[in-house]
Amino acid sequence: MPEADPRAGPSLWSIPAEASFADALALELIRRHRDDPLALARGRILLPNARAVRTVTEAFVRASGKGLLLPRLIPIGDPALDERIGGAFEALEGEAIPPAVDPLTRQAELAGLLQQARGLGTAEAWRLAGDLAGTLDQLLIEGIVPAALLGRLGEQAELAIHQERALETLSVLLKRWPERQAAMGRIDLVERRNLLLRATARRWQAAPPAGFTIAAGITTAAPAVAELLRVVAFMPKGSVVLPALADDALLSEEQWQALGGEGEEEGRPEPTHPQYHLKLLLGRMRVDRASVRPWPSASAAPDGPQRSRAAAHALTAASFSQGWSRLPAEEKSLGSVRLAVLPDPAAEAQAIALALREALETEGRTAALVTPDRQLARRVGAHLRRWGIEADDSAGTPLSLLPTGSLLLALAAAAADRLAPVPLLALLGHPLVQAGEGRRAWLDDVRALDLALRGPRPLPGVHGLQRLIDQKLADDARRNAHLQARWERLKPFIAAVEPMLQPGTSLAGLAAALRDIVQRLAGDAAWSGSAGRAAADLLAALEASPATAALIVTAEDAVPLLRSLLDGIAIRPPYGQHPRVRILGLIEARLVKTDLMILAGLNEGVWPAPPSPDPWLAVSVRRQLGLPGPELRIGLSAHDFAGLLCAEEVLLTRARRDGRSPTVTSRLLLRLEALTGGLPRDETLEALAIALDEPEREQPALRPAPAPPASERPRRIRVTDLDRLKADPFSFYAKAMLGLHPLDDLGAEQDAAWRGTIVHELFERWFEEDQCATHRLVPRARALLAGDDIHPLMRALWGPRLLEAIATLAEAEEANQAEGRRPFAAEAKGEADIADVRLIGRADRIDRLAHGDLAILDFKTGKPPAKNQVEAGFALQLGLLGMIAAAGGFKDIAAAPALLEYWSLAKQDRKDRRGFVEAIGPAENILAEARHHFSEAAARWLTGDSPFTAKLQPRFARYGDYDQLMRLEEWLGRS
Repeated sequence: MPEADPRAGPSLWSIPAEASFADALALELIRRHRDDPLALARGRILLPNARAVRTVTEAFVRASGKGLLLPRLIPIGDPALDERIGGAFEALEGEAIPPAVDPLTRQAELAGLLQQARGLGTAEAWRLAGDLAGTLDQLLIEGIVPAALLGRLGEQAELAIHQERALETLSVLLKRWPERQAAMGRIDLVERRNLLLRATARRWQAAPPAGFTIAAGITTAAPAVAELLRVVAFMPKGSVVLPALADDALLSEEQWQALGGEGEEEGRPEPTHPQYHLKLLLGRMRVDRASVRPWPSASAAPDGPQRSRAAAHALTAASFSQGWSRLPAEEKSLGSVRLAVLPDPAAEAQAIALALREALETEGRTAALVTPDRQLARRVGAHLRRWGIEADDSAGTPLSLLPTGSLLLALAAAAADRLAPVPLLALLGHPLVQAGEGRRAWLDDVRALDLALRGPRPLPGVHGLQRLIDQKLADDARRNAHLQARWERLKPFIAAVEPMLQPGTSLAGLAAALRDIVQRLAGDAAWSGSAGRAAADLLAALEASPATAALIVTAEDAVPLLRSLLDGIAIRPPYGQHPRVRILGLIEARLVKTDLMILAGLNEGVWPAPPSPDPWLAVSVRRQLGLPGPELRIGLSAHDFAGLLCAEEVLLTRARRDGRSPTVTSRLLLRLEALTGGLPRDETLEALAIALDEPEREQPALRPAPAPPASERPRRIRVTDLDRLKADPFSFYAKAMLGLHPLDDLGAEQDAAWRGTIVHELFERWFEEDQCATHRLVPRARALLAGDDIHPLMRALWGPRLLEAIATLAEAEEANQAEGRRPFAAEAKGEADIADVRLIGRADRIDRLAHGDLAILDFKTGKPPAKNQVEAGFALQLGLLGMIAAAGGFKDIAAAPALLEYWSLAKQDRKDRRGFVEAIGPAENILAEARHHFSEAAARWLTGDSPFTAKLQPRFARYGDYDQLMRLEEWLGRS
């Protein structure tokens, strides 16, 4: 505290923006009490919140250079951070103030009331309850008793329907919530803070405490806070120290009065102005700006005062900005402030990390990043870790992004989606699951399950998974020999997840299930460290709260509700950060200064952040109630911005684009550029950020064309692979020689390939079990569509078309059989040696015609090959099958087919019942053409030495399974 001179007025002080608030405060107090160290310990400092306590503590440590007894640092509590008020305000005597309701319990209670009033789902009710809690806090902060608000809510002007409905619901809640509080014997956190602050103000006014009392850095204009600050300012040993209050040199009296304020009817208030909230605070303290004096020991950067004046000019009210043209050049200069504009957020994060790294090259130099954009802050932190720099991030990391939190979310997602393959494997493969010595064997089992689950999504639950595993074993028991044992080891863990979200599960029950299953999957490792302890505390609080036992959680609610809970918990590492690099939020940045201050994310919608709409109180209602408008947050951001501009060296950054679209420059930055005529650009940093990860010279891949010797080339080929070999030889090489086969997607859609597979199975069983009896085909198709493994959407959209096509096919088959045509074989496998290569194929069906000749059929769920494909020597599958038949490659068949047909289920719209049957022929011509193309391709690539060139015929290379392997995008268009 400054020298205690006799005074009749208040003791009000201001630390200018160009000085470090916390350091100036600590230096002056140590200087004042250097002769009596115990006097420092007998004093107390009121601070805005717990983060400020930490910042001021560090400032005292820096200023002392040795051990000292600190004054008592007392946070007044920040409702926005769910902070409780410091224990020093608790009175030992007098009437006891009821305890505050826990924020988690309050939100659960309000969510329950909302469900009763509106019938909402739990996740939506929880979200709206959080907004409602914020609205109640704002009412209480401004001294508006919610119960007394009921009569005023019915006197509003005409509102939109949704606003009227919100007010009706709010009226009901304002009646029921006090009743619930009375039943619990508790009050709101903000209400308790107000009662404690007012009781303390009365107590200190009657009997000031021993030692000095300083209220430092408190800018909130809440009535209870303002009342206490007024008492402190008039106490014999009390002082109020404000951050960066503009004096007459920075803000003329005319401009100060034009800001407006509470109770001032003339003129329109300017809540977006950086000084508005301080004027509002002084007004509620009933003191004048002239009473405020500059704080001693406020050292600043060399050009700090000049920069402070320029910042004040830039951020002045719009009605006074016409004075910019009359300012001398030195009044518009921002000194060592520079700007870097980057193309995107990734480059911006890279540039910031480079600037921070460069600052550390100078011994003792400090640097800080300040940004409201948490994603940008995390990106910068990740870049710094590349160089072994662990920045001290004051905001921490949301629990949902840390291993324990992500495990809880993965577990909830797997249960909510009823063990669907993607969330289930994400859970089983989580780094915390079965960590330790058994991890490798566990992952081997998970990988085997991963391969088994490839393809269309199985039926829900363990039953569906078991059915799929049984089907895999039946299809190929030898290939899946170890699958059964691996599945049996995983099954108990998976089965424990399925019942977690049974109908009627409460939030408390969900928390208990999460705790038990995580313990089973990951053991004690899941609860270790600060993140694990925070997760355990959250689950314990959810289990213990009676309110959460009444909230029913459905599968749709589980993941968003749990994510909301985890996002609300920030985890800060307790140690190990770099001592000279910080990532700060606006709350901490108000109190500190560093050698290099980087203000990042200067785009509209980020800094300042857009006002958050209140879903409960319309703007007109808030204005009538006297609540501060959402624009006040913009003024607070502008105040922080102006103060941070006064560091020794300042770097401003923004990105031209975000992840989706071009960005708009922040209004704060636009004002600086308008005042100065343009800030100097850090072009070197911009270029370095872009060039850092670019290669010294580009070496794009060439078009691959491997040419193994003929002796190592395959002498076997399937009839379906000839098109691939001719159109895209490299894909054939990757599949046949490298043994690389594309995997189906997990939980894949029931696409055209899947439809083709099940239709082929339908025709095969119709042949084997019904001997192609025409009256049995349509019932088989109906039974297929009625199966529980068919997605309802697929059944609704594809089913009618399939049944129509099947019915037409049955009529055609009946006509064929009447003419003496008989099915001979289905899904017939055959192979033959042709042109020194073994040709392998499978015929969908082979018929014996009335005169004894053969017909080979190929079923298509889509359209048959186009004419240009066949003419170009592609789509020769039927001709190749005919070659195998002519060579005696099919059992009991040794003759060339007389008829080759495509039976396409996509042609069911033709009136002619045979319209979906397309014969390609004459057959002898097709066989000759197929033999010619096959012999030519075999001689060129299988028995010859031609290279397997990628995308040789791009027009016919239909599949892109190996495009990434061949690095297609690097050479396409250049080769």
